[in-house]
Amino acid sequence: MPAIVLVGAQWGDEGKGKATDLLGSDVDYVVKFNGGNNAGHTVVIEGEKYALHLLPSGILTPSVVPVIGNGVVVDLEVLFEELDGLAARGVDISRLVVSANAHVIAPYNRTLDKVTERFLGARKIGTTGRGIGPTYADKMNRIGVRVQDLFDEGILRQKVEAALSFKNQILAKIYNTRAVEADEVVDELLSYAERLRPMVADTSLVLEEALAAGKNVLLEAGQATLLDVDHGTYPFVTSSSATAGGACTGSGIPPTRVSRVIAILKAYTTRVGEGPFPTELFDEDGETLRNNGAEFGTTTGRPRRCGWMDTVIGRYATRINGVTDFVVTKLDVLTGFERLPICVAYDVDGVRHEQMPVNQSDFHHAKPIYEYLDGWSEDISGARTFEDLPANAQAYILRVEELIGARVSAIGVGPGRHEIIERHPLLDR
Repeated sequence: MPAIVLVGAQWGDEGKGKATDLLGSDVDYVVKFNGGNNAGHTVVIEGEKYALHLLPSGILTPSVVPVIGNGVVVDLEVLFEELDGLAARGVDISRLVVSANAHVIAPYNRTLDKVTERFLGARKIGTTGRGIGPTYADKMNRIGVRVQDLFDEGILRQKVEAALSFKNQILAKIYNTRAVEADEVVDELLSYAERLRPMVADTSLVLEEALAAGKNVLLEAGQATLLDVDHGTYPFVTSSSATAGGACTGSGIPPTRVSRVIAILKAYTTRVGEGPFPTELFDEDGETLRNNGAEFGTTTGRPRRCGWMDTVIGRYATRINGVTDFVVTKLDVLTGFERLPICVAYDVDGVRHEQMPVNQSDFHHAKPIYEYLDGWSEDISGARTFEDLPANAQAYILRVEELIGARVSAIGVGPGRHEIIERHPLLDR
């Protein structure tokens, strides 16, 4: 069977967890292929809210095997805290599989992340301070610690000592911070080894065997297109590949196995952290979107910056990811607005741009060019077919669909598990 990729089309927080949950009964494996505990999914099941940070959201579906792929960086303390929290609420956590090749977030990388961000001051990136970036840097510098290293104390100690011989110089001489003891790091990481061991596997092989056996595999991105380290709004990005191309490198599945790319697009736009945001609102409308949409980070609790729908970004996501289907989430949050602006292009120093400017300085100076649609006041949370929506809500979706260049196959009309409209099947059944 083919694999399906699920990505965010904006700056994250679009509701990928809800889309994964929608597909849950039809897929057999859900794989997180990038990122770490620097982002999260919120899933509401029968009134119960589950906030997932490191784990694939497929862990909430009993029939699904959740997989942490090789492209993820793993904070082991967070992993086990999250697993224990779910177990306490009756969720079966025994199905989790973790890649032996995934990198581990060492304590010194959390320290480096926090002190570096403070040091940058006004030039800060807006990281979560969880050690994600420094761990990916170690991976590229070939001094990282992988999950499999925890099962050989000698190798683990060698790697930690090698990393600290350099990092302690930075901590002490540049940041005036206490050096980290190798023994402390090794002891902390080893304390997780035996509990972790039964979960660890060659996940690339596991997934290939699953596909060969006719199983459906969903590859779930952390973060989103505009936070991708290559294709996002650099340098205000994450440290991994959050686009569809990253699904293959982060899971070990070849591109020929992927048949469909589903992108999640919020009915408006949000962003957390620093960086340009053309449609950002600083008025009462922005506050209304934030409050009605509960726009506060699942992992960080930070208030999200809010703005109107930006279809320039949507077109970019379609192109970069090869999107076949969009899921538009939180359409219900727009209920009550008399008119709804949609950004259809940018004005950069008097020049109209209908595509994302390749020059980031142009994007910094981009001003949105809006088209205005009439809003609606009806409660749409009970809608289960497209025809159930008010005419103006239907018109909004159809215009967005036209502007982003790919079909809108599902529409979220509320936070609950079943508050969604499926216009077109997201999976071949």
